[in-house]
Amino acid sequence: QASQEELKAAYRRLCMLYHPDKHRDPELKTQAEQLFNLVHQAYEVLSDPQTRAIYDIYGRRGLEMEGWEVVERKRTAAEIREEFERLQREREERRLQQRTNPKGTISVGIDATDLFDRYDEEYEDVPGSSFPQIEINKMHISQSIEAPLTATDTAILSGNLSTQNGNGGGSINIALRRVTSAKGWGELEFGAGDLHGPLFGLKIFRNLTPRCFITTNCALQFSSRGVRPGLTTVLARNLDKNTMGYLQWRWGIQSAMNTSIVRDTKTSHFTVALQLGIPHSFMMVSYQHKFQDEDQTRVKGSLKAGFFGTIVEYGAERKISRHSVLGATVSVGVPQGVSLKIKLNRASQTYFFPIHLTDQLLPSAVFYATVGPLVIYFAMHRLVIKPYLRAQKERELEKQRESTASDILQKKQEAEAAVRLMQESVRRIIEAEEARMGLIIVNAWYGKFVNDNSRKNEKVKVIDVTVPLQCLVKDSKLILTEASKAGLPGFYDPCVGEEKSLKVLYQFRGVLHQVMSADNEALRIPKQSHRIDADG
Repeated sequence: QASQEELKAAYRRLCMLYHPDKHRDPELKTQAEQLFNLVHQAYEVLSDPQTRAIYDIYGRRGLEMEGWEVVERKRTAAEIREEFERLQREREERRLQQRTNPKGTISVGIDATDLFDRYDEEYEDVPGSSFPQIEINKMHISQSIEAPLTATDTAILSGNLSTQNGNGGGSINIALRRVTSAKGWGELEFGAGDLHGPLFGLKIFRNLTPRCFITTNCALQFSSRGVRPGLTTVLARNLDKNTMGYLQWRWGIQSAMNTSIVRDTKTSHFTVALQLGIPHSFMMVSYQHKFQDEDQTRVKGSLKAGFFGTIVEYGAERKISRHSVLGATVSVGVPQGVSLKIKLNRASQTYFFPIHLTDQLLPSAVFYATVGPLVIYFAMHRLVIKPYLRAQKERELEKQRESTASDILQKKQEAEAAVRLMQESVRRIIEAEEARMGLIIVNAWYGKFVNDNSRKNEKVKVIDVTVPLQCLVKDSKLILTEASKAGLPGFYDPCVGEEKSLKVLYQFRGVLHQVMSADNEALRIPKQSHRIDADG
């Protein structure tokens, strides 16, 4: 937010500090030349409204982006943002041939009813019958990849394999999608399998208005029983900023009409749906609460009732690593019984484990399905997940330190050179401040402080920044803006990737003051609240 006048004043002050002619020592003179050139480059960027807008929005990488030479000058920041996004889109289009979007699902169904529905008298004479029989009774694997052909055309290849109780089959599909305009796209699908025969399908998406769209999917399934046509149409509309309404008509083997309302906000997700159809008609209500924590914890519950019976489901999901989300859901229904469903999302891959516990409504099955996953999760989180994430973070920090080692070393040398060049100016500033009983920086440290006993094994990593801070004092005031302090003259980052703070002990009007500020926190001293009590 600095004005041009403020930029010019800061530029003049730093030029006076780093000007090579003000230093006679050959080594200091060389260091001053390097820092003077850096200051000049920074001023050239910030004094030009266009390059300053680019830097403010996108940083150094924005200045290095190809294509700015063709951008008309005197544009606003918003126009420059749009131009930058256009250049990015063009660069992405050139990479289309190298991009895919793999998605996959692996589902393993487990029959564990022998844990709760066991009939001991049937197994008395069977060897090994003292142990419950838990078996895998079904599996499903599906995978798909996308291959962009042009900026508007995409080929999608997918396949799946399924098996249940010793019988199984699979299919393979290929689809060609074309984006016809900003309002819609169309897709042709061809498939073949050993159970259903060839499949031909057409899917069309179209925005009718800015708040309404329609999707139509028609298919012809060939089998030994003849041709089975199918048609599905979905009409959706934005009811408000966070709410969508859907109407769905499905005609074919399982004809149905479905209407639903979905409300999705930052803290919750609510769905109500009603379906009338053959053979299933039902009503469903579900609610999900989103906690605003680091692990993105969510708890959910739903009630579904229809001609098939009634099902109550409740569960939770939580982020366990950067790319992984683990969830568990308990399903209690009539006549379905009790099931536990465990799901792991890892990037674009989904692993699903439905475990059928009992065909009856047994309180013991509900209890163990609810408590068991919680106990196992907290034990795994404490003994496996947290140590793994801690070790992974350390590896990433170490890798980051290694990749930036040369840059950090250069920044450190520049900071040390700047401190040496500041000595004479700081001496004059201190003399002037002492004469008026003004602001004297007694001690200042920047970096990682460890004050929490739980982190006492961690190493303190700080640098002395007393001289650079005193050099920034003007008229008995020190003002730092909301930005990382590692970029200040005489500063550098002593602990890359870790949380940093600035601790300052200063004297004003002959009284000691002390303050600790977070790295990106604005700081203004002196302040009465920083004063150290004489009794303390």
